[in-house]
Amino acid sequence: MAESYFLTTPGHRDRNKDKGDHILSFVPDGKIIGDQSYYYSAKVERSARIGRGLRNAVKELEKKRPIDVIVAHSLWGAPHFLYDEIDAAIVSYIEFPSYRCHGWDPKYPPDDAQRMADKNTEMLNFHQALRSDLVICPSHHAKQMFPQALQSNIEVQLEGFDIKPVDERAIKDDATAPFTIGFAARDLSSSKGFETFVRLVDRLVRLGVDARFVALGGSGVTTYGYEEQWVQRKYGGDVENFRDHLMREYPIVADRIEFPGPLPYDAFAEKVMDTDLFLYPLQYGVANWGLVEILGRGGCVIAPDRGYASELLIDDINGRLLPDDDDIWIEEILALQKDPARRYRYGRAAQALAAQFSLPAVAPRYMRLFRQAMDKRRRRQTASRPT
Repeated sequence: MAESYFLTTPGHRDRNKDKGDHILSFVPDGKIIGDQSYYYSAKVERSARIGRGLRNAVKELEKKRPIDVIVAHSLWGAPHFLYDEIDAAIVSYIEFPSYRCHGWDPKYPPDDAQRMADKNTEMLNFHQALRSDLVICPSHHAKQMFPQALQSNIEVQLEGFDIKPVDERAIKDDATAPFTIGFAARDLSSSKGFETFVRLVDRLVRLGVDARFVALGGSGVTTYGYEEQWVQRKYGGDVENFRDHLMREYPIVADRIEFPGPLPYDAFAEKVMDTDLFLYPLQYGVANWGLVEILGRGGCVIAPDRGYASELLIDDINGRLLPDDDDIWIEEILALQKDPARRYRYGRAAQALAAQFSLPAVAPRYMRLFRQAMDKRRRRQTASRPT
Protein backbone atom coordinates (compact mmCIF):
# COMPACT_ATOMS: atom_id res chain seq x y z
CA MET A 1 0.00 0.00 0.00
CA ALA A 2 3.02 2.28 0.38
CA GLU A 3 6.78 2.35 -0.12
CA SER A 4 7.83 1.74 3.47
CA TYR A 5 11.11 1.56 5.34
CA PHE A 6 11.92 0.49 8.87
CA LEU A 7 14.81 2.30 10.54
CA THR A 8 16.37 0.47 13.45
CA THR A 9 19.67 -0.03 15.24
CA PRO A 10 22.48 -1.80 13.34
CA GLY A 11 22.35 -4.95 15.46
CA HIS A 12 18.60 -5.31 15.09
CA ARG A 13 18.90 -4.68 11.37
CA ASP A 14 21.55 -7.40 11.01
CA ARG A 15 19.34 -9.90 12.83
CA ASN A 16 16.43 -9.16 10.49
CA LYS A 17 18.03 -8.19 7.18
CA ASP A 18 16.79 -11.44 5.61
CA LYS A 19 13.28 -9.96 5.81
CA GLY A 20 14.00 -7.42 3.07
CA ASP A 21 15.92 -4.40 1.83
CA HIS A 22 13.36 -2.09 3.41
CA ILE A 23 15.02 -2.61 6.80
CA LEU A 24 17.57 0.17 7.25
CA SER A 25 19.88 1.03 10.10
CA PHE A 26 20.77 4.22 11.92
CA VAL A 27 23.46 4.74 14.52
CA PRO A 28 22.37 6.24 17.87
CA ASP A 29 24.60 8.93 19.32
CA GLY A 30 26.13 6.74 22.03
CA LYS A 31 25.05 3.65 23.95
CA ILE A 32 21.34 3.11 24.51
CA ILE A 33 21.48 -0.15 26.47
CA GLY A 34 22.26 0.02 30.16
CA ASP A 35 22.46 2.95 32.53
CA GLN A 36 22.64 6.48 31.22
CA SER A 37 24.62 9.24 32.88
CA TYR A 38 21.80 10.53 35.12
CA TYR A 39 19.15 8.25 36.59
CA TYR A 40 16.34 10.79 36.72
CA SER A 41 16.50 11.60 33.00
CA ALA A 42 17.74 8.22 31.73
CA LYS A 43 14.82 7.54 29.37
CA VAL A 44 14.91 11.05 27.98
CA GLU A 45 18.68 10.84 27.54
CA ARG A 46 18.36 7.49 25.76
CA SER A 47 15.65 8.96 23.55
CA ALA A 48 17.92 11.89 22.71
CA ARG A 49 20.73 9.55 21.66
CA ILE A 50 18.28 7.65 19.48
CA GLY A 51 16.68 10.86 18.20
CA ARG A 52 19.96 12.40 17.08
CA GLY A 53 20.94 9.27 15.19
CA LEU A 54 17.46 9.08 13.69
CA ARG A 55 17.64 12.71 12.53
CA ASN A 56 20.90 12.11 10.69
CA ALA A 57 19.58 8.96 9.02
CA VAL A 58 16.31 10.58 7.95
CA LYS A 59 18.13 13.56 6.44
CA GLU A 60 20.28 11.16 4.41
CA LEU A 61 17.22 9.20 3.31
CA GLU A 62 15.49 12.43 2.25
CA LYS A 63 18.36 13.08 -0.20
CA LYS A 64 17.49 9.83 -2.00
CA ARG A 65 13.68 10.04 -2.01
CA PRO A 66 10.94 12.28 -0.62
CA ILE A 67 9.40 11.06 2.65
CA ASP A 68 5.72 11.69 3.27
CA VAL A 69 5.37 10.36 6.83
CA ILE A 70 7.66 9.41 9.69
CA VAL A 71 6.02 7.10 12.24
CA ALA A 72 8.03 7.19 15.46
CA HIS A 73 7.88 5.26 18.72
CA SER A 74 7.69 7.74 21.57
CA LEU A 75 10.77 6.40 23.39
CA TRP A 76 12.65 3.99 21.10
CA GLY A 77 12.44 6.31 18.11
CA ALA A 78 11.57 9.62 19.72
CA PRO A 79 11.02 12.27 17.01
CA HIS A 80 11.62 15.37 19.13
CA PHE A 81 14.79 16.26 17.16
CA LEU A 82 12.87 16.04 13.86
CA TYR A 83 10.41 18.88 14.44
CA ASP A 84 11.08 21.76 12.01
CA GLU A 85 14.02 19.79 10.60
CA ILE A 86 12.41 17.60 7.92
CA ASP A 87 9.64 17.92 5.34
CA ALA A 88 7.72 14.77 6.31
CA ALA A 89 4.66 14.69 8.52
CA ILE A 90 5.50 13.25 11.94
CA VAL A 91 3.27 10.68 13.63
CA SER A 92 4.12 9.63 17.20
CA TYR A 93 2.97 6.32 18.60
CA ILE A 94 2.55 6.75 22.36
CA GLU A 95 1.31 3.73 24.30
CA PHE A 96 0.65 5.81 27.44
CA PRO A 97 2.19 9.08 28.65
CA SER A 98 3.58 8.00 32.04
CA TYR A 99 3.23 5.51 34.86
CA ARG A 100 1.61 8.27 36.93
CA CYS A 101 -1.24 8.24 34.40
CA HIS A 102 -1.13 4.50 33.74
CA GLY A 103 -1.33 3.46 37.39
CA TRP A 104 0.33 0.77 39.46
CA ASP A 105 -0.66 -1.50 42.30
CA PRO A 106 -0.64 0.53 45.54
CA LYS A 107 0.81 -2.51 47.33
CA TYR A 108 3.93 -2.25 45.16
CA PRO A 109 4.51 1.50 44.76
CA PRO A 110 7.43 3.18 43.04
CA ASP A 111 10.12 4.59 45.26
CA ASP A 112 10.82 8.30 45.32
CA ALA A 113 13.47 8.11 42.59
CA GLN A 114 11.17 6.15 40.27
CA ARG A 115 8.40 8.72 40.69
CA MET A 116 10.79 11.55 39.85
CA ALA A 117 12.18 9.74 36.79
CA ASP A 118 8.66 9.15 35.51
CA LYS A 119 8.02 12.88 35.34
CA ASN A 120 10.69 13.34 32.68
CA THR A 121 9.17 10.57 30.57
CA GLU A 122 5.78 12.23 30.86
CA MET A 123 7.33 15.52 29.77
CA LEU A 124 8.77 13.90 26.63
CA ASN A 125 5.44 12.30 25.71
CA PHE A 126 3.41 15.45 26.33
CA HIS A 127 5.82 17.40 24.13
CA GLN A 128 5.31 14.90 21.31
CA ALA A 129 1.54 15.07 21.69
CA LEU A 130 1.81 18.84 21.28
CA ARG A 131 4.30 19.00 18.40
CA SER A 132 3.57 15.94 16.28
CA ASP A 133 1.26 16.21 13.30
CA LEU A 134 -0.66 13.31 14.76
CA VAL A 135 -0.44 10.95 17.74
CA ILE A 136 -1.68 7.37 17.63
CA CYS A 137 -2.39 5.48 20.84
CA PRO A 138 -3.77 1.95 21.13
CA SER A 139 -7.02 2.47 23.05
CA HIS A 140 -9.52 5.06 24.20
CA HIS A 141 -8.47 4.20 27.74
CA ALA A 142 -4.93 5.32 26.84
CA LYS A 143 -6.15 8.48 25.13
CA GLN A 144 -8.00 9.57 28.27
CA MET A 145 -4.70 9.57 30.16
CA PHE A 146 -3.58 12.65 28.26
CA PRO A 147 -4.62 16.17 29.30
CA GLN A 148 -7.85 17.26 27.65
CA ALA A 149 -5.99 20.04 25.84
CA LEU A 150 -3.88 17.48 23.94
CA GLN A 151 -6.54 14.91 23.10
CA SER A 152 -7.74 16.58 19.90
CA ASN A 153 -4.46 15.59 18.23
CA ILE A 154 -4.71 11.92 19.28
CA GLU A 155 -6.34 9.13 17.29
CA VAL A 156 -7.03 5.64 18.61
CA GLN A 157 -5.90 2.65 16.54
CA LEU A 158 -4.75 -0.70 17.83
CA GLU A 159 -2.08 -2.51 15.85
CA GLY A 160 -2.81 -5.20 13.27
CA PHE A 161 -2.57 -8.94 13.94
CA ASP A 162 -1.69 -11.83 11.67
CA ILE A 163 -3.70 -14.54 13.41
CA LYS A 164 -4.09 -17.54 11.16
CA PRO A 165 -7.66 -18.79 10.72
CA VAL A 166 -8.43 -21.52 13.22
CA ASP A 167 -10.82 -24.42 13.05
CA GLU A 168 -13.92 -24.02 15.12
CA ARG A 169 -13.33 -25.02 18.72
CA ALA A 170 -15.19 -28.18 19.52
CA ILE A 171 -17.76 -28.09 22.29
CA LYS A 172 -16.10 -30.31 24.86
CA ASP A 173 -18.17 -32.78 26.76
CA ASP A 174 -18.20 -32.13 30.49
CA ALA A 175 -16.46 -35.45 31.04
CA THR A 176 -13.55 -34.51 28.80
CA ALA A 177 -10.50 -33.97 30.96
CA PRO A 178 -8.84 -31.82 31.86
CA PHE A 179 -10.78 -28.60 31.94
CA THR A 180 -8.10 -25.91 31.55
CA ILE A 181 -8.24 -22.43 33.10
CA GLY A 182 -5.58 -20.06 31.84
CA PHE A 183 -3.90 -16.70 32.22
CA ALA A 184 -1.91 -15.10 29.42
CA ALA A 185 0.12 -11.90 29.31
CA ARG A 186 3.61 -10.86 28.25
CA ASP A 187 4.60 -10.63 31.91
CA LEU A 188 3.31 -12.29 35.07
CA SER A 189 2.81 -8.98 36.83
CA SER A 190 0.38 -7.43 39.25
CA SER A 191 -0.61 -4.85 36.63
CA LYS A 192 -1.69 -7.58 34.23
CA GLY A 193 -3.69 -9.23 36.99
CA PHE A 194 -1.48 -12.22 37.71
CA GLU A 195 -1.85 -11.81 41.47
CA THR A 196 -5.62 -11.85 41.11
CA PHE A 197 -5.37 -14.99 38.97
CA VAL A 198 -3.28 -16.74 41.64
CA ARG A 199 -5.73 -15.70 44.35
CA LEU A 200 -8.66 -17.06 42.35
CA VAL A 201 -6.85 -20.33 41.65
CA ASP A 202 -6.18 -20.65 45.37
CA ARG A 203 -9.93 -20.37 46.01
CA LEU A 204 -10.75 -22.87 43.26
CA VAL A 205 -8.25 -25.43 44.55
CA ARG A 206 -9.61 -25.12 48.07
CA LEU A 207 -13.10 -25.70 46.67
CA GLY A 208 -11.87 -28.93 45.09
CA VAL A 209 -12.49 -27.79 41.51
CA ASP A 210 -11.21 -30.37 39.02
CA ALA A 211 -9.23 -28.25 36.59
CA ARG A 212 -5.80 -27.67 35.13
CA PHE A 213 -4.29 -24.19 35.58
CA VAL A 214 -1.82 -22.63 33.14
CA ALA A 215 -0.15 -19.19 33.30
CA LEU A 216 1.44 -18.06 30.03
CA GLY A 217 3.99 -15.26 30.25
CA GLY A 218 7.42 -14.28 31.48
CA SER A 219 8.49 -13.89 35.09
CA GLY A 220 11.25 -11.57 36.23
CA VAL A 221 10.92 -9.46 33.07
CA THR A 222 10.22 -5.76 32.60
CA THR A 223 6.65 -5.02 33.62
CA TYR A 224 4.15 -2.15 33.64
CA GLY A 225 4.52 -1.77 37.37
CA TYR A 226 7.02 -1.80 40.21
CA GLU A 227 6.43 -5.21 41.77
CA GLU A 228 9.74 -6.71 40.59
CA GLN A 229 11.69 -3.87 42.25
CA TRP A 230 9.52 -4.30 45.35
CA VAL A 231 10.48 -7.98 45.52
CA GLN A 232 14.17 -7.09 45.37
CA ARG A 233 13.76 -4.54 48.15
CA LYS A 234 11.72 -6.93 50.32
CA TYR A 235 13.82 -10.07 49.95
CA GLY A 236 17.24 -8.72 49.05
CA GLY A 237 17.70 -11.32 46.35
CA ASP A 238 16.44 -14.35 48.31
CA VAL A 239 13.34 -14.49 46.10
CA GLU A 240 13.99 -14.21 42.40
CA ASN A 241 10.84 -12.56 41.09
CA PHE A 242 7.22 -11.60 41.70
CA ARG A 243 5.89 -14.98 40.59
CA ASP A 244 8.03 -16.75 43.16
CA HIS A 245 6.88 -14.29 45.83
CA LEU A 246 3.27 -15.20 45.08
CA MET A 247 4.05 -18.90 45.23
CA ARG A 248 5.32 -18.30 48.78
CA GLU A 249 2.17 -16.36 49.64
CA TYR A 250 -0.14 -19.00 48.13
CA PRO A 251 1.74 -22.29 48.65
CA ILE A 252 -1.29 -24.44 47.91
CA VAL A 253 -1.13 -23.48 44.22
CA ALA A 254 2.65 -23.68 43.80
CA ASP A 255 2.46 -27.16 42.29
CA ARG A 256 -0.93 -26.68 40.62
CA ILE A 257 -0.19 -23.84 38.21
CA GLU A 258 1.85 -24.73 35.13
CA PHE A 259 4.37 -22.11 33.96
CA PRO A 260 5.54 -22.81 30.40
CA GLY A 261 7.49 -19.53 30.36
CA PRO A 262 8.02 -17.40 27.24
CA LEU A 263 7.14 -19.49 24.20
CA PRO A 264 7.74 -19.35 20.44
CA TYR A 265 4.69 -17.84 18.79
CA ASP A 266 3.33 -21.09 17.32
CA ALA A 267 3.68 -22.85 20.67
CA PHE A 268 1.90 -19.98 22.40
CA ALA A 269 -0.95 -20.19 19.88
CA GLU A 270 -1.28 -23.91 20.53
CA LYS A 271 -1.49 -23.31 24.29
CA VAL A 272 -4.21 -20.73 23.74
CA MET A 273 -6.21 -23.20 21.69
CA ASP A 274 -5.87 -25.83 24.42
CA THR A 275 -7.34 -23.54 27.10
CA ASP A 276 -11.08 -23.69 27.84
CA LEU A 277 -11.45 -20.54 29.91
CA PHE A 278 -9.19 -17.53 30.28
CA LEU A 279 -9.19 -15.29 33.33
CA TYR A 280 -8.02 -11.82 32.34
CA PRO A 281 -8.25 -9.78 35.57
CA LEU A 282 -6.34 -6.80 34.18
CA GLN A 283 -5.59 -4.17 36.82
CA TYR A 284 -3.73 -1.54 34.80
CA GLY A 285 -3.18 -1.56 31.08
CA VAL A 286 -3.89 0.37 27.92
CA ALA A 287 -3.75 -2.27 25.17
CA ASN A 288 -3.01 -5.89 25.86
CA TRP A 289 -2.15 -7.56 22.60
CA GLY A 290 -2.43 -10.97 24.28
CA LEU A 291 -6.15 -10.38 24.77
CA VAL A 292 -6.68 -9.97 21.01
CA GLU A 293 -4.62 -13.12 20.44
CA ILE A 294 -7.01 -15.03 22.72
CA LEU A 295 -10.19 -13.55 21.24
CA GLY A 296 -8.94 -14.08 17.69
CA ARG A 297 -8.65 -17.80 18.39
CA GLY A 298 -12.13 -18.07 19.83
CA GLY A 299 -11.14 -18.07 23.47
CA CYS A 300 -13.67 -17.67 26.25
CA VAL A 301 -12.64 -14.77 28.51
CA ILE A 302 -13.69 -13.27 31.82
CA ALA A 303 -12.37 -9.72 32.33
CA PRO A 304 -13.06 -6.67 34.52
CA ASP A 305 -15.98 -4.38 33.68
CA ARG A 306 -13.67 -1.34 33.43
CA GLY A 307 -10.62 -0.06 31.62
CA TYR A 308 -9.21 -1.34 28.37
CA ALA A 309 -10.76 -4.82 28.45
CA SER A 310 -14.24 -3.32 28.32
CA GLU A 311 -13.38 -1.79 24.92
CA LEU A 312 -13.03 -5.26 23.39
CA LEU A 313 -15.58 -7.29 25.31
CA ILE A 314 -19.35 -6.87 25.33
CA ASP A 315 -20.76 -8.59 28.37
CA ASP A 316 -22.57 -11.85 27.65
CA ILE A 317 -21.91 -11.45 23.91
CA ASN A 318 -18.23 -12.27 23.38
CA GLY A 319 -17.19 -12.87 27.00
CA ARG A 320 -18.02 -11.78 30.50
CA LEU A 321 -17.26 -8.43 32.15
CA LEU A 322 -17.41 -8.65 35.94
CA PRO A 323 -16.82 -6.27 38.87
CA ASP A 324 -13.73 -6.64 41.06
CA ASP A 325 -15.30 -9.15 43.41
CA ASP A 326 -13.68 -12.58 43.88
CA ASP A 327 -16.97 -14.21 44.88
CA ILE A 328 -18.62 -13.12 41.63
CA TRP A 329 -15.65 -14.34 39.57
CA ILE A 330 -15.66 -17.75 41.30
CA GLU A 331 -19.38 -18.13 40.74
CA GLU A 332 -19.02 -17.34 37.02
CA ILE A 333 -15.97 -19.61 36.58
CA LEU A 334 -17.92 -22.53 38.02
CA ALA A 335 -20.95 -21.72 35.86
CA LEU A 336 -18.92 -21.55 32.66
CA GLN A 337 -17.10 -24.77 33.48
CA LYS A 338 -20.48 -26.51 33.37
CA ASP A 339 -21.72 -24.65 30.27
CA PRO A 340 -19.61 -25.55 27.19
CA ALA A 341 -22.28 -24.25 24.81
CA ARG A 342 -22.08 -20.76 26.33
CA ARG A 343 -18.26 -20.84 26.18
CA TYR A 344 -18.52 -21.78 22.51
CA ARG A 345 -20.98 -18.95 21.81
CA TYR A 346 -18.69 -16.39 23.43
CA GLY A 347 -15.70 -17.71 21.50
CA ARG A 348 -17.41 -17.50 18.12
CA ALA A 349 -18.45 -13.91 18.81
CA ALA A 350 -14.92 -13.12 20.04
CA GLN A 351 -13.43 -14.31 16.75
CA ALA A 352 -15.81 -12.11 14.80
CA LEU A 353 -14.83 -9.05 16.83
CA ALA A 354 -11.11 -9.75 16.62
CA ALA A 355 -11.32 -9.86 12.83
CA GLN A 356 -11.45 -6.06 12.83
CA PHE A 357 -7.84 -6.09 14.06
CA SER A 358 -6.49 -8.29 11.28
CA LEU A 359 -3.73 -6.78 9.16
CA PRO A 360 -5.92 -6.46 6.02
CA ALA A 361 -8.56 -4.62 8.07
CA VAL A 362 -6.15 -2.37 9.97
CA ALA A 363 -3.73 -1.35 7.19
CA PRO A 364 -6.24 0.91 5.34
CA ARG A 365 -7.09 2.66 8.61
CA TYR A 366 -3.42 3.43 9.20
CA MET A 367 -3.15 4.81 5.66
CA ARG A 368 -6.07 7.14 6.36
CA LEU A 369 -4.39 8.33 9.56
CA PHE A 370 -1.12 8.95 7.72
CA ARG A 371 -2.93 11.01 5.08
CA GLN A 372 -4.67 12.91 7.87
CA ALA A 373 -1.26 13.80 9.33
CA MET A 374 0.03 14.86 5.89
CA ASP A 375 -2.98 17.10 5.32
CA LYS A 376 -2.54 18.71 8.73
CA ARG A 377 1.11 19.43 8.02
CA ARG A 378 0.28 21.01 4.66
CA ARG A 379 -2.33 23.26 6.24
CA ARG A 380 0.09 24.34 8.93
CA GLN A 381 2.84 25.04 6.40
CA THR A 382 0.45 27.08 4.28
CA ALA A 383 -0.72 29.10 7.26
CA SER A 384 2.86 29.89 8.28
CA ARG A 385 3.93 31.28 4.91
CA PRO A 386 4.25 35.07 4.72
CA THR A 387 1.56 36.81 2.72
